[in-house]
Amino acid sequence: MPKTTAELQPIYDGLRKLLKKHIAKRPVTIDSASHFYVNEVDADAKGKAVFCCAVKIGSGKVQLHLMPVYSNPKLLDALSPALKKRMQGKSCFNFDTPDAALWLELEKLIARALA
Repeated sequence: MPKTTAELQPIYDGLRKLLKKHIAKRPVTIDSASHFYVNEVDADAKGKAVFCCAVKIGSGKVQLHLMPVYSNPKLLDALSPALKKRMQGKSCFNFDTPDAALWLELEKLIARALA
């Protein structure tokens, strides 16, 4: 049975907190109880905002999107197999339970990616 939004809220809050520590002066576009969305400081050549990272409560899971790992996949070279299992696609990590050890590793990845 998929987890409810209420059950996922602590996971979302924890992942949001990890991102907030490292976004520096990047503009936050959405900051709600279920969606946190951040753009890069600089726009693209056409003046359009460039997506950086986000956390969102989805259907039965919390998704953390970290676009710098898409553009620089070498950031993922040292990833543990356990954290790699949480990946969907090239820049999304899914969580349906809190995991302190994985979150510590994820925070290090976020820090490197957003430095």
